[in-house]
Amino acid sequence: MLEGQEGKLFHPLAFTKTFSMTGSAVIAITLVPVLMYYLMRGRMPRESANPVSSFFVGIYSPVIRWVLKWKKTTIVLNIFALAVAVPLFMRLGSEIIILKSKEHWRPGMTKEGIVAELDSRLQQVGVRNGWTQPIINRINMLSTGVRTDLGVKIFGSDLNVLRDLAVRAEGILKPLNGAADVVAERVTGGNYIDIDIDREAAARYGIKVGDIQDVIETALGGEMISTSVEGRNRFPIRIRYLRDYRDNITAIGHILAGGMDGTQVPLSLVTRIRVSTGAPEINSEGGLLRSLVYLNVRGRDMGSFVTEAKARLEKELKLPPGYYVTWSGQWENQVRAKERLQLLIPLGLVIIFILLYFTFRSALEASMVMLSVPFALVGGVYLVSALGYNLSVAVWVGFIALYGIAVETGVVMVIYLHEALDKKLLNGPCTRQDIYDAAYEGAVLRLRPKLMTVAVALLGLVPIMRSSGTGAEVMKPIAAPMIGGMISSAVHVLVMTPVIFVLMKTRDLKKGRLHYSGMKH
Repeated sequence: MLEGQEGKLFHPLAFTKTFSMTGSAVIAITLVPVLMYYLMRGRMPRESANPVSSFFVGIYSPVIRWVLKWKKTTIVLNIFALAVAVPLFMRLGSEIIILKSKEHWRPGMTKEGIVAELDSRLQQVGVRNGWTQPIINRINMLSTGVRTDLGVKIFGSDLNVLRDLAVRAEGILKPLNGAADVVAERVTGGNYIDIDIDREAAARYGIKVGDIQDVIETALGGEMISTSVEGRNRFPIRIRYLRDYRDNITAIGHILAGGMDGTQVPLSLVTRIRVSTGAPEINSEGGLLRSLVYLNVRGRDMGSFVTEAKARLEKELKLPPGYYVTWSGQWENQVRAKERLQLLIPLGLVIIFILLYFTFRSALEASMVMLSVPFALVGGVYLVSALGYNLSVAVWVGFIALYGIAVETGVVMVIYLHEALDKKLLNGPCTRQDIYDAAYEGAVLRLRPKLMTVAVALLGLVPIMRSSGTGAEVMKPIAAPMIGGMISSAVHVLVMTPVIFVLMKTRDLKKGRLHYSGMKH
C-alpha cells in the first residue's frame, strides 16, 4: 500500500514475501503430511536424546526456574529495558531511503569524504556546487521537480519579491547544521538586448519597419535559406552575421539596413538598442509564480533538519500577504510515506490482535501475545541505534515484518503452555504448584521448536548485514530491526511469557475460572 518512490522500491519485496508465504502454506497442508507419513515411521527418539536440545535445555532450565520464582523482578527488568529503548527511539532521525554505491571506493572512503574532496578541488568564481548522484537526481527531478534532496518553494505574484525572499531564505538556511549546497534560484537577473525601432527616424531615411525587422532577424537570429538532405537526415541551413559583428551593442548598431532608394543606414540611426534585465526563466505552479531554494542535507538526518529549518524560516522570513512557503524534494516522499505508515502499522496490529482473539478466544490472552510487539521493538531499536541508522521507510518495513515474526513465536509459546496445563487439568483439579510445573514443562520441554522459529529467521537475515553489493544500503536497514528485535523478542517469549502466563492462570485459579483450553500444537 506504499506509494510513489518508496512503493516502487518495496512492492517487489512485498509480493515476493506474500507469494512465498502462500506457497509455504500450501506445501505445509498438502506435501508435508505426506512426507511425514513416509519418512517419520517407526520408533521416534525422545526429545532428551537430541544433543542440541539437551544443550539449550541445560542453559534454559535454571533461567526459567529463576524467573518463575522472581516474577516481579523479571517484569521490572523487562520494563526497564523497554524504558531505555524509548529515548533511543525518540532520538532516531528520519529520512526517506538511502541510495549509495560503494563499488571501487578507496579503503576508508565515505560519501561525505568524496563530496568534500570534490568540492575542494572544483571551485569556480560565480558558480555554486550542488552535489548529488545521477540516478537519484533524475528521480528527484521527475517526481518532485527539484534537483537536490530538498527544496524550499516560495509562491507569490511578483518575480522581484520572490527573488528577494529566496535570497533571504538562502541566508537563513546556510548556517544551519547539516545544510549543504544551499543556493537560491535567481528568478531575475537575465540580460536581454531590447531593440526598439524609431519609426520617425526610419521614415526619414525611407526604410520600412519590416525591412529593419528582417535585418535584425537575419543578422542576429539567423534565417533559414535551405535544407541539406543526407540520406534520411535533414539539416537546416541558416545564414547570419559572424559573431564578431554581433557580439556587442556597438557591433549591432553598425549592422546596415537598406532603404527604398538603396541607401544603407546603420541600425543605431533607426533603432534604440539597450541591454535590460529580466527573468531568465519564469516558473509557475498551482497558478502562482514560484522561486526555489535548492539544498542537500549532510551529516544529519533529514527529518530533524527540516523541523529546525521550518521553525527558523517561520521566525525569520517575513512573507508579504499572498505569499507562502512549501517544502519539496525527498521531504514530499517522506511525508507521504509517514502518513501511509501511520495508517498501515496500527491497521496491521489490529488485524494481528483480531486473529489472536479468534485463536485463543480471549482478549486477555491475545493481549499477552501482543506484548511481544513492544519488546520486539526493544532489540530492534538498540541495534538500529548502534548502527547509526535513521528511521527510513526501509527500517519501518523491517519493524513491520518483525511484528509478525514476534507474534508467531509468542503464539507457539502460549500454545505449548496451554497444552502442558491441559494435561494437568485432565488429571483433576490443579494447584498453584501444578501451574508452575505446567509453565516449566511447556517452556523447557518444547524449547527446540521455539528456538528453530527464531533461528531460521536469523540465519536468513545475518548474511544481509555482511553484504556490500548493490542494494545492500536498502536491505541492511530492513534486516537490522528484525535481527535485534528477534533476539529481544525471543528473550521476552522465553522469559516473560511464562511469567505472565503463571500470573494469569494463578489469578484464574483463585477466581475459579481455570478451565481446559483444548489447544494443540
